[in-house]
Amino acid sequence: MTDAAAFGTTAATRFGSQVRQRFAGGASDYDQAAHLQRAVAWRLAHHCRELPLPPGPRADLGAGTGLLSRALLEQWPSSYGSPRLQQIDLCPELLARNPLANGQEQRGWDLERGLPAEVEPAALLVSSFALQWLEHPAKQLESWCHSLVPDGWLALAVPTSGSFPQWRVAAAAAAVPCTALILPNAAELFAATERGGLVLRHSQVLHFQRPCVDGREALGRMRTLGAGASRSAPLSPVQLRRLLRHWKQPGLTWEVLLLLGSRPTAGGS
Repeated sequence: MTDAAAFGTTAATRFGSQVRQRFAGGASDYDQAAHLQRAVAWRLAHHCRELPLPPGPRADLGAGTGLLSRALLEQWPSSYGSPRLQQIDLCPELLARNPLANGQEQRGWDLERGLPAEVEPAALLVSSFALQWLEHPAKQLESWCHSLVPDGWLALAVPTSGSFPQWRVAAAAAAVPCTALILPNAAELFAATERGGLVLRHSQVLHFQRPCVDGREALGRMRTLGAGASRSAPLSPVQLRRLLRHWKQPGLTWEVLLLLGSRPTAGGS
């Protein structure tokens, strides 16, 4: 391994530890605070109803408390045939609050390492609000596509780079760094699915505005969720006060990519 590669691996591990710790701290409040995540999970599950699944493993990547898997179970009960949809997440505190993470149906796993061997090749991979925490989201998404069996399906929801314009505007006006997590670009993710051989059945970029009075409330909600991890250095107290003084726009806008596609059989369309 080169020095640069080793540094990248160390940085990813360090950030993954930060993500795990933040979500562990917010695990008890996650389900009550994750209004957008629950709504998006329900919408994604709606598009997945009655997919013709081939034989093979099924997994929810970054399952957390199981919002997406529970939405699938309610809208598409046959998705919980055999094998069961495995609940995979880095944070054991979230899995402990996942009613579907029982016995062999759960796995503590760092997705920076790729997929666990027992879910490859997969008949169904689903993931919601997890891919953005990985070091190279587009590369990981391409790998997930390649990890499907012929006629296997992938369903994804992920926040993308058009999110949080209010935060960026306030940071620019305050002349301080914007410490929001750098989110993947939707066009780059579409390109990754093409390289991965995925044929899309459904794709759309959605915009949601979550209500909040000001920046203090917006950042507080992120912290409550455990979603406050960032690769940027934290602002100093002086910088934070300056940011909040300049954060004049109410609400916080999220841009979210939804996609659903399958890997065709050789020679198929």
